[in-house]
Amino acid sequence: MPKATNTGGDDPDDGIQIDLISGERMSEMATMEKIRMILDGVHDGNIVILEDGLTPDEESRLIETTMAEINPDGFNGIEIETYPKSDTKDSSLLGRIMGNDESEAKLTVIGPANRIETLHKDETLISALVSRS
Repeated sequence: MPKATNTGGDDPDDGIQIDLISGERMSEMATMEKIRMILDGVHDGNIVILEDGLTPDEESRLIETTMAEINPDGFNGIEIETYPKSDTKDSSLLGRIMGNDESEAKLTVIGPANRIETLHKDETLISALVSRS
């Protein structure tokens, strides 16, 4: 995953990196490529936001892979929150050809379990507290 350059203070720990990943980029990847990209970002302490979310199968595999990588001395796992986007017309070429009227795309927020705490979630809002350590 491309790294953002630190334009803030002198210390790279001054803030929290948030990786916003487009649906277009995710659509070009196989399931395990997506999972590896997400987990690599979370292992680095980043918050990963997926524009189109994951399929239920991909989400299950993400959780399985995460459980296998949990280490008492290091990686504590992930926190994941997902909600459907508002009902919008599918403007992609394939969607128009296939006649899909609604997008089932979801926004997904994934972060290190020890750094992100969900404070509130409903159908229109995810509110989270993110700590620096």
